[in-house]
Amino acid sequence: MKNPFSLEGEIALVTGGGTGLGFGIAHCLAQSGARVVLVGRREDVLHEAAKRIGPMAVAEPHDITRINKAEDFVERVAKRIGPISILVNNAGVHLKKKAVDTTPAEFSAVLETHLVAAFSLTRAALPSMLERKHGSILFTASMASFIGVPLVCAYSAAKSAYLGMVRSLAAEVSPRGIRVNAIAPGWIESDMLRKALHGDAERSGKILGRTPLNRFGRAEDIGWAAVYLCSPAAEFVTGTVLPVDGGASIGF
Repeated sequence: MKNPFSLEGEIALVTGGGTGLGFGIAHCLAQSGARVVLVGRREDVLHEAAKRIGPMAVAEPHDITRINKAEDFVERVAKRIGPISILVNNAGVHLKKKAVDTTPAEFSAVLETHLVAAFSLTRAALPSMLERKHGSILFTASMASFIGVPLVCAYSAAKSAYLGMVRSLAAEVSPRGIRVNAIAPGWIESDMLRKALHGDAERSGKILGRTPLNRFGRAEDIGWAAVYLCSPAAEFVTGTVLPVDGGASIGF
């Protein structure tokens, strides 16, 4: 019986794939048989990450906020590696700041990276997927998509908007063979989390206190969830947002 979790033959593009959650997702996708394309702005970081993953990974430097270059970039990847069949919109920025101190320009910059850039890349990758009637698009949402988290108003707005984007896209393209889903990570050990919790022991304790599994997650926890959602095992799953959070969204 064929392994329903196998991604053999798939080409997965992972934005922010050089570090943190993106690296964890890319690593797990590659271990499941996919060829992974790591995307980010720092060429040295991408090449080191690809080296760590092995021969199934390639580095492709690109700034996703250059939205007018999205179609050229997708075409470049297709010519070099092959048509993208899995797109993981993971790249993002974090802004920890009081709402009254957050400028409209800072707010817009967060939305530009999380929303506009992800949409632009999705729009560029869709035609080939639709033509082949095969593809999976995945967004990295957040606990901030569901619960109120102080000091991250712009980030929360962007991550909450993913929920509407996922559902609308899924309703539109799933009849033509493209599945669209999201993962909402809980608090995962990463540079971004360490920066967010720096000097805030009370906040760290509060997070663990409402997490039934009583630990921070690991990047692989998100990676294996991504494998499931992009695999044939989830072929009847679309338009969903899967919390991978140790129970934080239901804990008290």
